[in-house]
Amino acid sequence: MAAVETERLNKVYTTRKKNPGIQGAVKALFSREVNRIEAVKSIDLRIEQGELVGFLGPNGAGKTTTLKMLSGILHPTSGTARVLGYDPRQRKPEMLRQIALLMGNKMQLWWDLPAWESFMVLKELYEVPEAKFKKRIDMLIETLNLKDKVHTQVRRLSLGERMKCELAASLLHAPRVVFLDEPTLGLDVVSQKAIRDFLKEVHAEDGCTILLTSHYMQDVQELARRVIVIDHGTLIFDGTLAELSKRFGQTRRLTLSFSQPVEQHELTGYGRLLDLPEGGGALQTATLEIEDASVPQITAAVLQQLPVADLSVEQTEIEDVIRRLFTEKH
Repeated sequence: MAAVETERLNKVYTTRKKNPGIQGAVKALFSREVNRIEAVKSIDLRIEQGELVGFLGPNGAGKTTTLKMLSGILHPTSGTARVLGYDPRQRKPEMLRQIALLMGNKMQLWWDLPAWESFMVLKELYEVPEAKFKKRIDMLIETLNLKDKVHTQVRRLSLGERMKCELAASLLHAPRVVFLDEPTLGLDVVSQKAIRDFLKEVHAEDGCTILLTSHYMQDVQELARRVIVIDHGTLIFDGTLAELSKRFGQTRRLTLSFSQPVEQHELTGYGRLLDLPEGGGALQTATLEIEDASVPQITAAVLQQLPVADLSVEQTEIEDVIRRLFTEKH
């Protein structure tokens, strides 16, 4: 049995348009223009138990809508979804006790209470036995370094500390399926790294299934072996990051160091010059974006025609691949 499975999952939002002013209000009493927005379009997914999958897409792609349908918060317009064999729309307690949904821009902890009080409430809601709760919460507090924070009012914690407490709250019942929507949103690089390391540890220890959305590619690169990409509600890629880079990243970066300064015009025709210095002038180093197929010819040409002291050829950064993919789709 797959952890998550969907078939032609579709979500359409219907809104009614009203023109401004009194005339628009009067007209709306008799007829209204209806707009249909397809947030998710016939998505087929299958995620096996124990997988950690990155779920990528630009703002408005339908990622959060999909997670909300999988957790039962939203009902699909058409199609089916199964999570651990359950229909999320039914919101059965048997399913809810085995899943977790954490949204980086939403809070489940009580703002005016210490996080510990929220943990105790969630313990009762999820019916976690006392011994299991103590062992689990001790592990979460130690791993997330929250010992001195859980008895402080949530409102007095920093954003990073609150996010760690939110993670502990989401995982204290040891869910089998975890939906993470931007868990490192707005955090500094140190807090992001701490949360990534924590998620690696929890995934390895619990063997849980994790579906992760993030605009920080470092999160996905460090955590996920498989990525699913959607845009405008449509699934456009499902595979590894290496496959994504190979399929959509059709360029390389050629970095050159020169034994003597080179004028910018001397690099014309070799490729797209990146990271140009302000004010122009001669270059001691340069980075060119070139087509994959042209790497041997261009490398040979610059070595023959320019005073190259050193060079390196690298794959295009995955962030650039993703950015180009979404730009081309738009």
